[in-house]
Amino acid sequence: MNIILLSGGSGQRLWPLSNGVRSKQFIRIFRNEDGELESMLARVYRQIISVDGEVGVTIATSKKQVSSIKNQLGDRVNICVEPCRRDTFPAICLAAVCLHDEQGVKEDEAVVVCPVDPYVEDSYFEALKELSRMAETGNANLSLLGIEPTYPSEKYGYIIPVSGDRVSRVDTFKEKPDVAAAEKYIAKGALWNGGVFAFRLGYLLRRAHEVIPFTDYQDLSARYEELEKISFDYAVAEREKRIQVLRYNGGWKDLGTWNTFTEAMEEPVLGRAILNEACENTNVVNELNIPILCMGCRNMVVAASSDGILVSDKEQSSYIKPFVEQMEQQVMYAEKSWGSFTVLDVQEDSLTIKIVLLPGHGLYYHSHDHRDEVWTVMSGRGRAVIDGIEREVAPGDVISMPAGCRHTVSAETELKIIEVQLGENITVEDKHKYPL
Repeated sequence: MNIILLSGGSGQRLWPLSNGVRSKQFIRIFRNEDGELESMLARVYRQIISVDGEVGVTIATSKKQVSSIKNQLGDRVNICVEPCRRDTFPAICLAAVCLHDEQGVKEDEAVVVCPVDPYVEDSYFEALKELSRMAETGNANLSLLGIEPTYPSEKYGYIIPVSGDRVSRVDTFKEKPDVAAAEKYIAKGALWNGGVFAFRLGYLLRRAHEVIPFTDYQDLSARYEELEKISFDYAVAEREKRIQVLRYNGGWKDLGTWNTFTEAMEEPVLGRAILNEACENTNVVNELNIPILCMGCRNMVVAASSDGILVSDKEQSSYIKPFVEQMEQQVMYAEKSWGSFTVLDVQEDSLTIKIVLLPGHGLYYHSHDHRDEVWTVMSGRGRAVIDGIEREVAPGDVISMPAGCRHTVSAETELKIIEVQLGENITVEDKHKYPL
């Protein structure tokens, strides 16, 4: 089975745990079989592998999410990077061409596309395997997975099947309705459109060539910024006549808001927090190394990270986005392919950061024109290279690097460093990379 996972998101609805580079799928909030915290991304990947150990997984994503994906999954998946955001049809076309040109997937093989962040049972991925077989052996050009609705939701589009059979031809699609219209759709046997579909690779390649002038993967990537912003539903699904839907009635949740996100939490508190006996239906997620005390809180969510603190009624938390859009703040925490960084302090002429390097990883060999830097090693062991001179680093070591100095550090064990940047013009653009 070939799966394309669509990984997008702006990181606003689950602020302050999500931000401009950490969308909801990267937040570590679920416990795996070993009791360790894992993200939606890691959970979905683990479930896919448990159902099909031979599956080929490609994640279609933006440049800013690549580091987080590599941090959590390493090199276990293929990554197709959008040069810029162009909605789901261009993104899926680019990933499909990548599968064919770069990975050697044949045109008669089936490809399943689904979001990277559903909160589902393993039966969902068994249904994806069935959907893949339907696409590869059936007569339909497009096979969808329709979710049995549990209530008349205004958040989802609807698929209207011709019959109530487990597999049915699709009659029509309906956009996100109001509650009254949703009730009428459900009475007619409508299914939620969960954004899951399958096709033979050659089918989508032909559709892509019909509307986009390109020769191969590299050419399509170069032209990507010129492409029309259009969803896969509009460009393909709603125009396809030979289309069918597979009915799925297993557990499925879209954890797109704090209200739904906390429903999936296995425990009311993650991090340092105390709820007194008067608290009801209250969840706390605390990434800071300070305690949080909640007393008499009812139907509330409290979330704290380096990016800010949220205290909200659960229902009101669904309306967070416009308020977050008003905030102007640099990203204070991000996961990178080599580890993570947390901004500890921001002053006019200085910036203090905690860097965590994973074993076997290191920073680029680089220099800065407009700032000095000082590293203080807090824990772990590794090796630094300062202007071509290599040295071991250990707890307590302090290394000063004036502007123009070429430097890097790599970790033998997990390495924690406090980095102080000093200068009048501290920007992410002030960096020159060099081969080592």
